[in-house]
Amino acid sequence: MEITAKKIKIFKIANRKGYAAICKNYLTEGKLISESYQRMVKALKRNQVRVKNQPKDIKELLVSFK
Repeated sequence: MEITAKKIKIFKIANRKGYAAICKNYLTEGKLISESYQRMVKALKRNQVRVKNQPKDIKELLVSFK
């Protein structure tokens, strides 16, 4: 199975240091945006899901939840 990188959402964790990435009921955390993205790609790969079309700037995946 393949998904596009646009389906991965990264957000700042409230009341903590760092960022989290969420996609397909998976959640990963990291100190940096890139770290949380890389951990998500690794988690998806473990479950036979490939991520295609890596974004030029990972900050494009950053969203804000209010």
